[in-house]
Amino acid sequence: MNTNNHNRREFIKASVIGAAGITIGGVGLSAKSYAAIAGANERIHVAVIGVRNQGTVHLASWCTLKESHNVEVRAICDTDEALFAPALKLVEEKSGVKPAANWDLRVILDDKEIHAVSIVTPNHWHALAAIWASQAGKHVYVEKPASHNIWEGRKMVEAWRKYGRRMQVGLNNRSAANVREAIAFLHGGGIGELYMARALCFKARDSYGMAKDSSPPATFHYDRWLGPAPLRPYNAKRSHYNWHWYWDTGNGDTGNTGPHQLDIARWGMKKNEHPVAVYSTGGIFGFTQDEGKTPGTMVYGGVETYGHDKTTQETPNTQTAAYTYADGKIIEMETRGRYTNQEGSAGQEVGNIFYGAEGWLEISGNSWKAFRKRERQPFAQSKSAERERADHWANFLEAVRSGKNDDMHCDIHEGHLSTSLCHLANISYRLGRSLKFIGARETFAGDPEANAMLTRIYRKPYVVPEAV
Repeated sequence: MNTNNHNRREFIKASVIGAAGITIGGVGLSAKSYAAIAGANERIHVAVIGVRNQGTVHLASWCTLKESHNVEVRAICDTDEALFAPALKLVEEKSGVKPAANWDLRVILDDKEIHAVSIVTPNHWHALAAIWASQAGKHVYVEKPASHNIWEGRKMVEAWRKYGRRMQVGLNNRSAANVREAIAFLHGGGIGELYMARALCFKARDSYGMAKDSSPPATFHYDRWLGPAPLRPYNAKRSHYNWHWYWDTGNGDTGNTGPHQLDIARWGMKKNEHPVAVYSTGGIFGFTQDEGKTPGTMVYGGVETYGHDKTTQETPNTQTAAYTYADGKIIEMETRGRYTNQEGSAGQEVGNIFYGAEGWLEISGNSWKAFRKRERQPFAQSKSAERERADHWANFLEAVRSGKNDDMHCDIHEGHLSTSLCHLANISYRLGRSLKFIGARETFAGDPEANAMLTRIYRKPYVVPEAV
């Protein structure tokens, strides 16, 4: 066991319990805090860790549920203090409450008045933040992808089981009524026995350009932001939002939008297991012009983009993957980051297509249609294509109150299985070959090079522990 992590856990536990606290259910948690969580009518205090982009969605979602689910955003946390003011304003305007703000997530975890945390950090922080939070007795809602690598995901599952808190992954489609209806239709034999599903992620992205290494802004706690990732000079094109496109911190679009669609594919196919084989190929295409030749064309993720300019991006903008399961059935994934045609009956860019013995079914956003054999008109479909609120956050709160893992629509085990599909594709892509996977052991068959990519070398003291 890593001594630093052991001491860290003991520090968190001691600070949560306090001098007069007690241990309940094997988890360091004061009687007062436990009562606040367990009481069906008590207010749940949430802290949001990471308040940029998707973090603002979390803030707004918790605030919207303030009255219906008796929840309050008690604190916000981000390593960039420049983000505090707009986040605090958002919460105060929507809920009438001004939360505390801190750049250090350890302060949040040490606050015994916080019952749950919403983790919206870059991917490389998901696992460690969730494990520390579990050890501190907090319930956890963690964004997709659940983890930065497969080994981390397993450690998150172990922490969830050990500490008895709820841990939900933000795969929101699990709580979307129309998607749930479509899955029930598939599972009821609506298009016959399924044999294949396609997960689609077609998002034409311009280049994010290049920048020279520089000093981080005075408001940005860069070392803490790096956390488990290797130490390297600050670069604006590797930090806010751009972190998605570098292996140290992100997983590309396959690990960004991909988890949502791969989760639906796996769910629809009833694959509650890992595949036995994966092959992925792709590359970075279309970014060929010299640096700085193209003026900014659009803002994506809050970051200006630059047409076809060269980029230091590492993750592919075009990628396909094929997963084979023990029974021979298939899941396919396709990521297209350049200009492309669409698929499906009306043209899908992000969604799923399922193939069965008697027909096919498409899920696009919040609607679905099923087609029988060669017919061109759907024989079954969702009643409304209007955008619905997939209140995954509400489902999480309901599970926190009930104390039942089964009430969660996407617990960490489900999230881990779906997230692992993204990681398997990326490992195959980076090695340039097909891989055989032994799901029961979460290891590749006789392949030390691939097995080394199941985890990473962690930068001390930000080490995901072997024993959680």
